[in-house]
Amino acid sequence: MSASGNLLSRLEPIETRGKCMSDNNPINGRQRSTLEGKVSRRALTAGIAAMLAVGARSANAEQNFWQGIPGFGGLNDAPVRQPRTIVDPLEDLRANRVPYRSAEMIDAIDAAYVRYQRIASAGGWPSLPGNRMIRPGDEDQRVPVLRKRLSAEGYLKRESSYDSFSYDGELEAAVQRFQETHGIRPSGRVDRSTLAELNISAESRLKQLRINAQRLQELNQQRPEERYILVNVPAFQLEAVERYEVQLRHRVIVGRASRETPNVKATVRALNFFPYWRVPDSIAHLDLAPRLMKEPDYLEKEKIRLFSASNGAEVDTRNIDWSTFDYRRLKFKQDPGPQNALGLVRIDMINEHGVYMHDTPLKDLFKQRARDFSAGCVRVQEVFQLAEWIARYEPGWEQPGRVEAVLQAGQALDVNLSRPLPVYFTYITAWAEPDGRVEFRPDIYNRDGVNAGAESREQEPGEAPPPISTKALSP
Repeated sequence: MSASGNLLSRLEPIETRGKCMSDNNPINGRQRSTLEGKVSRRALTAGIAAMLAVGARSANAEQNFWQGIPGFGGLNDAPVRQPRTIVDPLEDLRANRVPYRSAEMIDAIDAAYVRYQRIASAGGWPSLPGNRMIRPGDEDQRVPVLRKRLSAEGYLKRESSYDSFSYDGELEAAVQRFQETHGIRPSGRVDRSTLAELNISAESRLKQLRINAQRLQELNQQRPEERYILVNVPAFQLEAVERYEVQLRHRVIVGRASRETPNVKATVRALNFFPYWRVPDSIAHLDLAPRLMKEPDYLEKEKIRLFSASNGAEVDTRNIDWSTFDYRRLKFKQDPGPQNALGLVRIDMINEHGVYMHDTPLKDLFKQRARDFSAGCVRVQEVFQLAEWIARYEPGWEQPGRVEAVLQAGQALDVNLSRPLPVYFTYITAWAEPDGRVEFRPDIYNRDGVNAGAESREQEPGEAPPPISTKALSP
């Protein structure tokens, strides 16, 4: 059999395990299961087309269903954020090709540390009293303090007048620059989130820079591999690096504070298209069974089936009393398809924490600026673009378009990598760009001990995540 044949052998969909939204039982490698009914290519294709295709079709051009899936595109579709002339409502991805694991980033954060050391030695900056929002056009007695605060860190010219109480356009622009470098929507309004970041002292910022300089040093202890993936959890972004330059950047969704995404060094070994999702015991017991008492048709809608833990036989759910459900004897499993919590592809990376990267049907969550919604796994925007980059040197995957072909086929497929790819989940809340721009992000897991955490963040109007829905039961 050819190398291509070995690599691309068609398999039954894998049964995904792991600790995303699950108990702390260690995983025992990937285990396969036989499909309890063949995945219907026609049904999957129709389902994906109905649920995921977005936007109107051109009257003059045909569009395949997978091209309408949010986040799918070719490898040439803006791999790195373009200059600000390109419309991007968030603009929260790093804009250059310099990876975190580089000498340039070490030098930049060292220079930033020296700069903030000078600021702290000179007395730092003042804090703003009160918690009332300050809006552009307001007359507020705290405006002179705000001007001094922003001037101290270089966001406003020092010759700016400290006498006026008017929140003018110059000050609004300075506040927006501050918000952009702190992962806050640049509204120009001094809201609760902005006040919390403004009131972190210069000494605390200095400590934060020192902690993160150490993290970057640790990442650079080994010579960077020629190809690898790095996820910066508190920045909610991923970078795919090749030959020491960033080739792709993606927004990601990471674990919420109660289900943290851990620091991980692992290896991507396979791409699993159309995977099963085995519902973890904790979700089955705490979330799914109580829901079924109120919504008995939920399993059918979400294509979730029930199996005996002892012999693997499928169980008729009509005979189950959900008020006495025993998750130790019965296990839930979600069929592959567009409704699946893992989406249409899982990036397999065996590790002690049981976390991995994957697609998601909840793509609207990528529109949020703060994206800590998962149970520990990492959901990737435009994941099909990343999957094609991962597999591009595998036999039969050299040319673009292979992912499109797999999605069009609508059948389960495992792509086992002959060149496994290193992946790092990291926690960097402060860094500096080579141009001198210093970036800070909220310490969402309180690992720094110096920064405003998730509790200080305020949702902007229209930015609140959608309410927990039936499809929120996901890794």
